[in-house]
Amino acid sequence: MAKKASTFFNMTLVLTAVCIVAGVVLGAVHRLTEEPVMRAEKAKQEQAVQEVAPDFDNDPLAEQYVCTLYAGTKEEMTLTVFPARQNGVFVGAAVESLTRKGFGGEISVMVGFDADSTIRNYRVLKHAETPGLGSKMEEWFRSDKNRQSILGLHPDKENLNVSKDGGQIDAITAATISSRAFLDAIQNAYRAFIQNPETIKP
Repeated sequence: MAKKASTFFNMTLVLTAVCIVAGVVLGAVHRLTEEPVMRAEKAKQEQAVQEVAPDFDNDPLAEQYVCTLYAGTKEEMTLTVFPARQNGVFVGAAVESLTRKGFGGEISVMVGFDADSTIRNYRVLKHAETPGLGSKMEEWFRSDKNRQSILGLHPDKENLNVSKDGGQIDAITAATISSRAFLDAIQNAYRAFIQNPETIKP
């Protein structure tokens, strides 16, 4: 019986030691990879802002602010707005927007607006939509074909819903849910953008 107790004690001791070592190693790996991952995310964010925002000479990332959107009294989501300025004058902004209505879950989009609230450009940052269908959104909604493009449109003056819902935008073929979700992210970006007092209201 004493031998069994000793064996159990040794096994417990070994397992505890293994867990401690594994925890230390995982913590060290996390610390080593955390900074490069953060740098990569920041670089991706900076590139997206440059691609979608009007030409600027300020530092939109330094001037970024968070905008909270509500549905009634319930908090819905927080979006990040990156103001763009030329010679101190507000010329528009990039808005890191999202929607949780995608077929595969959350979709994140960087949307660029001119000061008058027209959509200048966009870039899809993250999605889990069906490859070959929902993933087409990166190019579909900037195409000049049919009624696909949202570029140059004003969310308050045009009906930015899919045509199946009475809107003026053609949905991605066989990906209506993803199209609705993408346009929801665009509308969310606009709602955040117009909260800026410098925005030219319609």
